[in-house]
Amino acid sequence: MRTLSLFRHAKSSWANPSHKDFERPLNGRGEKAAPRMGAFMARHDIAPDLILCSAAVRTRQTLDLVLPHLAGSPRVIYEDALYLAGAPALLTRIRKLGAKVRHAMLVGHDPGLHVLAQELAGSGDGDDLEALAAKFPTAGLAVIAFAGTTWPKVTRGAGRLEVFMTPKRLP
Repeated sequence: MRTLSLFRHAKSSWANPSHKDFERPLNGRGEKAAPRMGAFMARHDIAPDLILCSAAVRTRQTLDLVLPHLAGSPRVIYEDALYLAGAPALLTRIRKLGAKVRHAMLVGHDPGLHVLAQELAGSGDGDDLEALAAKFPTAGLAVIAFAGTTWPKVTRGAGRLEVFMTPKRLP
């Protein structure tokens, strides 16, 4: 079994108009939401062994606030190509993961993560699937499991949405 966690960066700031999009940092709301989502991941044993993270400032800051909560010591790779990547590019990258990777997490951006999550999740809890279809908000997390497959064979509709959580849905 393979598990893919798709984690959208936390809320970013638009306060400084001189920042290019790539350079935008988290705002106060994002700085609070990211560790709360990290704590949720810890409570639910969401522990990737590899994390692929967009190199944008807001994704890196999000991951920095989540990492202390994750079990183990996941390998982290920052990739420029993940910045604002669309679903086809993200799927191509996922299909290149090595056989030893059992649980990968992708930390990235909308709309690519949202489209990819919808394409891959062919089954799961109806309420979670409906919530995912409606919106993939900042600091949102979708965990999708693939039974009996390898990364190169991950296909549309083959995954089961195990978890869909957002900061607003946290207890």
